[in-house]
Amino acid sequence: MKSIRVCIVGATGFAGIELCRLVLAHPCLELVMATDRKAAGTLLSEVYPSFAGACDLELSQPESDLIAQRADVAFLAVPHTASLALAPELLARGVTVLDLSADYRLHDPAVYEAWYETPHTSPELLSQTVYGLPELNRAGLRALAARRAIGETVLVAVPGCYPTATALAATPALEAGLATGDLVISDAISGVSGAGRAPSDRTHFCRANESVQAYGVASHRHTPEMEQTLSEVAGRPISVVFTPHLAPLTRGLLATVYLEAAAGVALADVRRAYEDRYANEPLVTTLPAGEMPATASVFGTARAQVGVALDDRRRKTIVASCAIDNLGKGAASQAVQCANVILGLPETQGLVAPAPLV
Repeated sequence: MKSIRVCIVGATGFAGIELCRLVLAHPCLELVMATDRKAAGTLLSEVYPSFAGACDLELSQPESDLIAQRADVAFLAVPHTASLALAPELLARGVTVLDLSADYRLHDPAVYEAWYETPHTSPELLSQTVYGLPELNRAGLRALAARRAIGETVLVAVPGCYPTATALAATPALEAGLATGDLVISDAISGVSGAGRAPSDRTHFCRANESVQAYGVASHRHTPEMEQTLSEVAGRPISVVFTPHLAPLTRGLLATVYLEAAAGVALADVRRAYEDRYANEPLVTTLPAGEMPATASVFGTARAQVGVALDDRRRKTIVASCAIDNLGKGAASQAVQCANVILGLPETQGLVAPAPLV
């Protein structure tokens, strides 16, 4: 099979460089271009010395004409709002786009504008975009594959890390009708790499080390994405109370969700729902009874682990926890998983390695 040419826009960010690493090891993808506005003209291996001897690409400017000349597929590992201009230009030039920003995740441009405080300049693309969480939306990704096979260019909105873990934790209970009401509570903890490569006062080593801090309380921009996804899963409007926390980890994310259990629900019902829902998912594992996931178990992988319990005191509560790598299943490896589907490749190609033992 001829290699599929890939450009990674925003290659020097943490998600971007993780994409570079995955694409370089992928048997069917060829990294032909990597971009960075500030570091253009510099070798990628100068920014990340671990790439010396493995990749000799010189970073380029993210110019749509140049990307279209060199690449079949572009991964946009860029900050929110940056994709609004670039994605339409690439699609118009025949490039398939997988966008890791939030710019095309929300169906309603008014919701996007309210949370991201900027006009959505290409709302016409929202109806053509597929939300790229394969475990929930594989049919949509396969529909994009069919469109791409007949020559169309397609756009995937790759989910955020917190929404991915929250959705994987909550979906089986909501789909099976085991959770009642319209509220899901998500408490989540992320490693510092989730804040991006640019340093800040909050992510400075002296501030982040030996400390856990809640942030974005009642105001985090991933909230409407979670509400949109879980409402679609449940078939009714769902509100999310979301509290993210920053922990002194380099990478890793743990989301624990709380759902009010429907009348008569027992722990065996909950376990059966989760085991059945993920039984055939190659990258999601439901842990045995009594075990809960740990970020170390999925470090550096495309995998997710889910554990579940039932607090059956006065108000029965389903407690489900999901661990992912925020740069893996929460970003880069999920983007590659989606790319595999829309390119007609095996879904887990290049993604099956387990976490390092030490």
